[in-house]
Amino acid sequence: MRRKLTFATLAALAGLLCVASAAMAVRAIGVYSNDMETTAKRGQLLKLSGRNCDRGGSEIALKVEIGERTKECAYRTPVVGRDLEIVATERLLSGTPEARRRGAFLSLSLRSGGGSRYQLLVFPLQRKYQLRKVTDGEVEFLAVGKQITRIQGLNKANQLRLRAFNLLDTRDKDDCRLLVYVNGKRFAVVTDRGAGPLRGRFVSISAGAGRNAGGVIASFDDVAVRVPSPFAS
Repeated sequence: MRRKLTFATLAALAGLLCVASAAMAVRAIGVYSNDMETTAKRGQLLKLSGRNCDRGGSEIALKVEIGERTKECAYRTPVVGRDLEIVATERLLSGTPEARRRGAFLSLSLRSGGGSRYQLLVFPLQRKYQLRKVTDGEVEFLAVGKQITRIQGLNKANQLRLRAFNLLDTRDKDDCRLLVYVNGKRFAVVTDRGAGPLRGRFVSISAGAGRNAGGVIASFDDVAVRVPSPFAS
C-alpha cells in the first residue's frame, strides 16, 4: 500500500510540475483577436485620429486610403488598458503614389490618447523602424534601426509587435519596459525611466507619411492584443 501511495504521490508531483512549467512558459495572455474576414470584424476598429481617412475595399483586411492634408490615419481596437501588447500584420500597398512611398510608414501604438503615445513605426521602402515616445506632441526617439533586411517592401506583409509594461522591480513604478518585434525577430528592448505623462489607454494601428500622407494606401490584418507578463522579455 505504501509503495502504491508513493507512486501516486510522485505522479501527482510530476503533474503539478508540468502545470507549473506550462504556466511559466506563458508570456502573454490573449484578450482580443481580429482576422478582419467580415464586415462586422473590420467594423470593430474605430477611427482614433486622422482628418481624411477612407476605409474599405477589401474582404480580407482593413484597407485604408489617406486623403490630402492628413499626416496619419489611426484606428483603435476595442481594448483599453496600460500594460499591453499589440500585434498586427500590415502592408503598404502599390496603389500608393510613388512620391509618397519612401516616406510612408506602418505603425502600432500603445497608451495612446491626449496627444501622447508609445509608437512603433516601420518604413517598408527605407527598411527601417523607429520606436517613439510622443508626449503632448513632442517626439523622443527611444530606438531606431536602419537597413533591416527583415522589413518587407511594397505589397509585402510586415508583422509588427509592440509591448509595454511598467516594471515591478524598480523603485519608480513609472519605469516602463518596451519591446519591439518585426516579422518575428526582436529588435529593441528599451526602459523608459518615467512613463507617468502617458496617461492614454487606447491601443491602435495606423499608417502615415511625414507632413502629408495624401494617397498612401495600407492594409491591416490579424490584429491581436495581449496582456504580457511583467517578468517576460
